[in-house]
This record gives sequence, C-alpha cells and structure tokens, in this order.
Amino acid sequence: MTKLEFGDQETASSAAPSRRTPRLRQRAAWMYYVEGMTQSAIADALGIGRITVVRLLSEARSMNEVRISLSRDVAELGRLEIEMQKAFAIPEVIVAPLSSAKADPRTAIAAATGEHLSSILAPDMKLGLGWGETLSRVPAYVAERPAPGLAVVSLLGGITHAKVVNPAEFAWQFARMFMAECYMLAAPAIVDSAATKQTLIERCGLKRVYDFARNMDAVVLGVGALAPRTANFYGVIRDEDQKSLMRAGAIGDILFNFFDATGRLVDHPINQRSMSIPIPYILNAKIRILAAGGAQKIGAMVGAFRLLRPTVVITDEETAKALLARTSK
Repeated sequence: MTKLEFGDQETASSAAPSRRTPRLRQRAAWMYYVEGMTQSAIADALGIGRITVVRLLSEARSMNEVRISLSRDVAELGRLEIEMQKAFAIPEVIVAPLSSAKADPRTAIAAATGEHLSSILAPDMKLGLGWGETLSRVPAYVAERPAPGLAVVSLLGGITHAKVVNPAEFAWQFARMFMAECYMLAAPAIVDSAATKQTLIERCGLKRVYDFARNMDAVVLGVGALAPRTANFYGVIRDEDQKSLMRAGAIGDILFNFFDATGRLVDHPINQRSMSIPIPYILNAKIRILAAGGAQKIGAMVGAFRLLRPTVVITDEETAKALLARTSK
C-alpha cells in the first residue's frame, strides 16, 4: 500500500474520501480506541498520513462505529470466522482484528468478549465466569444496562498473591457493575488434597455455590496453555507439578482442569484438587463462550474445543489463522 493510494496527503484525501475503505477506517479505530495507540503510531502501522488517521477516526465516530466496539463486517475477518466454524464445528466464532501480527491479542479479545456479553445478557440469567489475564480486562468493554435478576457465579477459587491485577476478581467486578448476586468460591484455586476439597464443599458452605452452578444459562471461560517456559499459573501450581502434568500428556487447562490434545482430562491429582465447578456442570450451560488467543495457546485451544464443545469462540485474527493452518496439515 502506498500513502497516495489511501489519500494521506490532505488534498488527495479531500478529493477522494471513498479511498478510505471501511476496513482501513475500522482498523484505525480499533488501534486507537481499543489498543491505545497514538495517531502517529497508527499512521506508521497503516502506511498513511496522520491527517488521514484523524479523518478516519472522525468518520468512524460520525458513522456510529465507535462505542468501544466495532462492527465486524470486514471481509477477511468474516472469512476467518466462517472457516473456523466449519473446521472446528463451532456454531459461532468472533474474530477480533489486530494492529499487527506481533500485537498482544488479550485486549482485542477482551473488547470483543465484552461486546458479545453485552449483547446476550438477559433478565434472570445465571452466568458463570472463569478468570485469567484476558478475562480480567473484559469489564472495561461491557455496556452496562438493566439486567434484573442477573446472578453471577465464579467458576474457580482464588489466589493468595496478586500483583497489579487479581484475575480472580472478574466475577465480582462484573456482578458489581450490574448490582447482581455473586456466588463466590471462597477457597484457594488448588487445595492440598481431594479430601480437603470435599470437606470445603460439604462443611464450609460451598455446596450452595456448586448446586447453583448445576443449572447455569451461560459461561465465559479462558484457556491456559501448559508448555515448558510458557505456563503462568500465578504461583498456584508448582513447577514440579507442571512437569508431571506434561508427562501425563496435559497440554492445557480450563479452570485448572488439565486436559490432553484429544480434549480428555488427564489422570493427575491436580484435577482432583482444583476448587472449580466441574466440567459436566459447565457442559450443562446452553451458552459456552471460550475467549482465548496467542501463539502459545494453539494446541491448548484445539484440546479445549474438544473438551468444552463451545457454542461461541472469541479469538484474534492471528490465532484464527494459526488454528486453521493447523487443520490443513
């Protein structure tokens, strides 16, 4: 793309506004409003002038494309969504654009997840929420609106040491936005034994949370990847346990339930010690949203598709391309 082609010069852009395509306009708006890039950085990334960026952003606002959400009727993204649906038998796929192949996808995925959650919230809904670094960013992109009777349940226990942000607070933050009931698993994410887990459930008031979670309407989950030097479990799972999980064939986790490439839970004590809502309860939910992305999570996401059978997958365009490339091999 040359600068002239997109009218980066003031006179050229004034004379030929039609050259500023919807795709270019929406990418500029996404970079500015979601990824927080400066106008100069956007101009460099797109190969256009800064004046053109200003006009693109102005057009996006005047056309009601900016509400901290963007219309996704971009041909390339639509193609990826359809191909993902076919390749993995997923009813709905949402692919968020990125400013570049090397951009951090977490904020883009969080923004798309927030928009989708805003669209499906309904009165008296029972909503289960997981946690993680991507999901912890979602509340900033949720449109608050009346949802009387909404009840939220945290699907996983917490962590004892947090820095900058506590990803386990996602469910509470979300519930507070809507003044909804919030059912919390007031226990560590991993306990010392299966017996301790059972005691906490039966004798320490957590059974009510588990019973509530049997009949959720929708769940929102992330995916963790288990690979040498890439796993980050907030200090909850020791290095030696991670190594033994990999020896058992684990490649990823959902709510600290570790699974292999076929989507089957591995036979490992960690899975009996996870203070999480059981996977069968998750599968009872009519709407199962999986929001994840990143090069290190490709294998784990494929396994998660098989385990969770999501009804909605929200990811970024680079991850979608990598997932599709994997199926073509």
